[in-house]
Amino acid sequence: MQDIDQPILICENLSKSYGRLLACRNVSFELYPGEVLAIVGESGSGKSTLLQMLSTQLKPSRGRVSYRMRDGVTRDLASIGEAERRFLFRTDWGFVHQDPANGLRMAVSAGANVGERLMAVGWNHYGRIRDTASTWLERVEISTDRIDDAPKTYSGGMRQRLQIARNLVTEPRLVFMDEPTGGLDVSVQARLLDLVRSLVTELGLAVIIVTHDLAVARLLSHRVMVMKGGEVIETGLTDQVLDDPHQPYTQLLVSSILPA
Repeated sequence: MQDIDQPILICENLSKSYGRLLACRNVSFELYPGEVLAIVGESGSGKSTLLQMLSTQLKPSRGRVSYRMRDGVTRDLASIGEAERRFLFRTDWGFVHQDPANGLRMAVSAGANVGERLMAVGWNHYGRIRDTASTWLERVEISTDRIDDAPKTYSGGMRQRLQIARNLVTEPRLVFMDEPTGGLDVSVQARLLDLVRSLVTELGLAVIIVTHDLAVARLLSHRVMVMKGGEVIETGLTDQVLDDPHQPYTQLLVSSILPA
């Protein structure tokens, strides 16, 4: 059982600079088990840089990210080695890319894409791996008849759903999502969002989702952080921020993206 009263991720004064260019400055927050946090803002606001630092893909210039392991010990992620980092990504963490090609092996079968993650955590019974892969294909609304087909033969929406299955099959505790509906048709986006929302609720996942689409933030998240120029300028419960934004920039985002 997860201790829902203790944060699973702690971000303290996180900053990233490239020479004189400050991409992210002094971001702090705590994320709790089962909570979905949306990071929103226009292109260049710093949200993707922040996501990369939180997921250890980019080293911060200043600040710290800590993660509470399954044994209850909170660790500074800067202190873990590469092998432990890779293990986290195979077990406790998931990362859903905007382009599924970055999160899938496009030339091998869908079943192998899901099964590889199981094998990485020690599964070795072929029948059990294939059965579990089939179950997860069904859960993400992909026909099991397509289990032996490569993702390169799938539509964009199917690829994204397969990427979600690959990430969730090992029951991670924390999932990072980078514009997961970007590039998809509106009807496909709606279907994917309904699926993600149901799986997040069912599995009790902690999720950090980066999106420029406030409708996505409203549907999926409990809290929202609005970024501009590398800084968090407004944060709070999603409905409160989107229904009653205090900052002029947030007001402009809401008025320009969400229907009245």
